[in-house]
Amino acid sequence: MPTPHVLVLGGTTEARRLAAALAERAEVRVTTSLAGRVTRPGAVDGEVRVGGFGGAEGLAGWLREQRVSAVVDATHPFAAGITANAAEAAALTGVPLVVLRRPGWRPAPGERRHTVDSLDAAARELPRLGRRVFLTTGRLGLAAFAHLTDIHFVVRSVEPPEPPLPPRLDVILARGPFTVADERALLREHRIDVLVTKDSGGEATAAKLTAARELGLPVVVVRRPPLPEGVTAVADVAAVLERLGFSRR
Repeated sequence: MPTPHVLVLGGTTEARRLAAALAERAEVRVTTSLAGRVTRPGAVDGEVRVGGFGGAEGLAGWLREQRVSAVVDATHPFAAGITANAAEAAALTGVPLVVLRRPGWRPAPGERRHTVDSLDAAARELPRLGRRVFLTTGRLGLAAFAHLTDIHFVVRSVEPPEPPLPPRLDVILARGPFTVADERALLREHRIDVLVTKDSGGEATAAKLTAARELGLPVVVVRRPPLPEGVTAVADVAAVLERLGFSRR
């Protein structure tokens, strides 16, 4: 019987946890694919490949060539293009697909949340909400805010963002997780009056929401893109292992 080969489309904390859980099983081969957008990603158990596949057809070819028995899409909830390619490649090859998505953030009592459907919509909200913005939507989406010349932005990312960028911008290079005390201090130091974030979910990045709520600041939250038609998601590593037919250890 051939060794089961699981491809994990990674880049998230959950993907690393899943790879570690699969690598503990001597009877399983696990490969994690990283997009390569971060030059120093965290350590990952098992085999690692870096770079794209060339769309859905390229991914389908790789699945056939490497005799992959299951694909787990554990990418960021906003990596809609990768998820669409994974769904199409799974359909082309008949390889089972499991989507791992940590739950989104539910509004907390007292939170001044404004939910929008896109970064462009978030940018439209800002002029009426504040003039000093803590922008935590990722370094690749700043073009949506580049036209806002009267707003001062503070952006935090692992690596420097690329233009086009807002003209009034401070960049903080740092890697989380961050505590509520960390986030509260940052918001106060930079005199932030509105927070913008994507609904990434998870405890590791939720501290900024708590800090903003404690300080009474409005929060603009970009809603997640929908999953491809017919695709559902599970919420944690244990559910993935169960879906793949591996007993928990």
